[in-house]
Formats: sequence, C-alpha cells, structure tokens
Amino acid sequence: MKKFMFCFLLTVTVLANYAGGQKETGTKEEEIKPIEFKLGHVAEPDNPYALGAGVFADRVKERTGGKVTIKMFPSSQLGSEDKLIEGLVIGSVDYALTTTAVLGQFEEKLLVFGFPYIFRNREHAYKALDTIGMELGKNLEKKGIKVLGYYENGVRHMINNKRKILVPDDMKGLKMRVMPTQVYIELMKALGSDPTPMNFGEVYSACQTGIIDGLECPAVHIWQRRFYEVNKYVSLTAHTYESEVMMMSMKSWQKIPESVQKIMVDAMKESLAYQRKLAFDKESEYFQKIKDTGKTAIDPVDTKLFADKTKVVWEKLGAKVGMDLINRIQSVQ
Repeated sequence: MKKFMFCFLLTVTVLANYAGGQKETGTKEEEIKPIEFKLGHVAEPDNPYALGAGVFADRVKERTGGKVTIKMFPSSQLGSEDKLIEGLVIGSVDYALTTTAVLGQFEEKLLVFGFPYIFRNREHAYKALDTIGMELGKNLEKKGIKVLGYYENGVRHMINNKRKILVPDDMKGLKMRVMPTQVYIELMKALGSDPTPMNFGEVYSACQTGIIDGLECPAVHIWQRRFYEVNKYVSLTAHTYESEVMMMSMKSWQKIPESVQKIMVDAMKESLAYQRKLAFDKESEYFQKIKDTGKTAIDPVDTKLFADKTKVVWEKLGAKVGMDLINRIQSVQ
C-alpha cells in the first residue's frame, strides 16, 4: 500500500510540474503578439548611435521570434528632436533618440549632463549616466516617456568659417549655431559669441550662406553632415560630452507584456556596450577623414582656458538643476 501511494503521488507531482511548465511556456508565447514600432532620430543612418539602435532592434526581433519589429526613421524623417519628444508623449512615435540637452527641456535636471567640462572623461560619463542618469530618467515616466539608456553622441568641438579658435577670446563676436537649450546658449555667451538656436537640418545651408559663422558638434557630424565643406576651422575644445537618449513612449511600453519589456531592457544593455565602443573607435577615423580632405584645419587647444571661462554656466544654471546633483556627478568614481 505504501509503495502504491508513493508511486501515485510521484505520478501526480510529475504531471503537475509538466502541466505547469506547459502553461508557463504557452502563456509567454501567447503574450507576444505581432507589432511594429517606429523609431525616429535626426542623424544619418550610419551614425554610431543609429547603428547602436539597429543592434537593439535586431536583438528584440530575434528574441521575440520576429514578432516585435522596430522600423528606423533616420535623418529627421519623423521631425526635429522637439517633435520626436512630443510624439513620444502623445504616442505617435514609439521610440526616439535625442540629446540630453533637448530632453532637458522636459526634465530640467537632465540639463546638467550638458554642462561644459562636467565629466572628467568618457568613463566618468558612462558611470554617471548609467546611475544618476537612469535615476533622473524615471522622472519622465509620469510625463509619458520611458528612458532605456544613454548612447554616446560624442565629444563636442568648435567649428567655424571665420578664423582659428585657439583661446576663448577668439570666440568673440562669432555667430554660432546652438541646440535650442539654455545650457548651450549660456555656454556661447560665456565665450563672447552670439548663440543662434537652429534645427540641425538647417545648419549646413546656414553655414553655406553665412547666416551663421559656425557651430559646435562632434566629429561624426562634421564628417557625415559634411560641415568641413563650409567651415575652415575645427578647434578641439572638447567642451561637452553629449549622450543620445534611447526613449520609448510610455503608451507603447504599456502595450507590451513584462516578458517583452525585459527583452528590451536586456537588448538595450547589449547595444549600449556595442555603441559606446563603436563611437569611441570611430572618432579618430572621422577626424582623419576630415583632415585628409585638406579643406579644414584641426587645431588642439588648452581646454583648461575654456573650462575656466565657461564655469559661469555652472553658476548660472546650478540652482535650476541643484548643486547637490552637480556634486553627486562630480563624486562618481
């Protein structure tokens, strides 16, 4: 009798485990329904952060058995960065990539990541963005935006068509395009330049026609946007490190089950490591290509002179983001 009861209970247990396993697997399969998302950004399709987004999309597609696909819309096809963010909020855009400088208009504390010379180096930037940056990103969820991570947009430098910029005083009087954000406006004012907010898609023609004298941007844009054709001088000021934030509309995020949300979080981590390495590796390549054109001089500068001159930006905007936040970022090791 004891032997019979043991065998009976063993059989029941095995069948229960089997049924439970089948139910769990079946549930996951049923949860993932076919859906296509739209991802917009303003850069060229082969920009390193666009390629990072491509890896993200590939991982998501692969791990959902092809049921979740993400279609890319580069080169401002879905609008400017401001319009992309608005699209996330109302749900007309599923994913978008924008700089923290522009996103900071929707969450002021994010402006701090565009402060001149706030990061010691790339490693410092990565650690601060992956911790404090993700923490601040959560504040956007109630506004309709889910921050997934921070790709690299690049270390930014001054480029113009008037004269060499070797010291801060060389910036005086230059009409310089900036992103429409207070940090970069104040940065140019600190250097004695005339800041001119302008959408990215208008910059080349504005340089070509003399509406502006120059701009500030990373090597990738100088090369891919062919700004070297309409600007004679690049100065390696390295005044800011800009990240490119991968965001998803909360409306879209809430459409997918937790199993797919986890897939996206994991895919983002993998694409982040790939993209940052790619961006770093490509930077010197872009500068070499620019140099090889023979059209643009590339000059090193004493960045401490520029850091000292632009520290006033920290003083002017410190109250807006909070000095405690600045101190936290500075203390990240």
